[in-house]
Amino acid sequence: MSSYKNIAIVGASGNTGKIILDGLLSAAKFNITVLARQESTATFAKEVIVRKTDFSEADLIDALKGQDAVISTLGVEGFGEQQKLVDAAAQAGVKRFLPSEFSSSSQDPAVLQLMPLFEQKKNLIEYLKSKEKDGLTWTGLATGLLFDWGLANGFLGYDLEKRTVTIWDDGNKKFTLINQKQLARAVVSILEHPQETANRYLYAYSVETTQNEILTSLEEATGAKWIVNSASTAEQVAEAREKLGAGDFSGGFTLVRATTYANVPGLRSNYAEERNLAHGILGLEVESVQDTVKRVVGN
Repeated sequence: MSSYKNIAIVGASGNTGKIILDGLLSAAKFNITVLARQESTATFAKEVIVRKTDFSEADLIDALKGQDAVISTLGVEGFGEQQKLVDAAAQAGVKRFLPSEFSSSSQDPAVLQLMPLFEQKKNLIEYLKSKEKDGLTWTGLATGLLFDWGLANGFLGYDLEKRTVTIWDDGNKKFTLINQKQLARAVVSILEHPQETANRYLYAYSVETTQNEILTSLEEATGAKWIVNSASTAEQVAEAREKLGAGDFSGGFTLVRATTYANVPGLRSNYAEERNLAHGILGLEVESVQDTVKRVVGN
């Protein structure tokens, strides 16, 4: 089966959407359409076709006609709209749907305990399975959290400016993270390998590491001793839930980090150990913690 050519992406102006769109553009082998809301003022490269839509069923079907694949990168606020996209894709004759996974695995019950919102992601995978009989295939891709992006902006909890970090528990728990270009490469490769990736939930990563290893690399790259605070998983999760209960959505970011850092029974945040690791199929190579840290600090 040949590579998909006509690709529609939804949510392309968001963090993950931009990363994937850049990867599609760099590959220089796809006809790319961005589906945008009528009120959207986002701008895109001249090679991109922008199709404004009111997200009604009829308009989505019309917008998706002729597309080989649809990539959803909708954020939390858009999770509930993905089923509508799946229905439209199936009716429009789209061959492949990539749901908005691209983070911690929605197939992990321990992740769902920490992030109940991800239940919507899990339910969508089940819904996609029900559409296989209609000729719509799907690929889910769990990547863990973004390493270089989250290191640069503090999302992973390392403050590059103040050189401080809060280490969860003993900091030695192993987990995997992905770099932005690796995420984009993985998506491009899925589109290039339709047969091998059809109706599968896959895993990809850049580095297998620990919080302490990242800290050591940061101290080497910055030439400074960092201020290290400590907190237990229980403390971090309890505080995050308290914040959310009070309307402080920064608690949600902590819970996302918890899906990687937390010492919770059964939590599978080390994708190097996953049976459906897709590096062989997708042609991905493991990357270096030290090189990534140096690159981020250097920028």
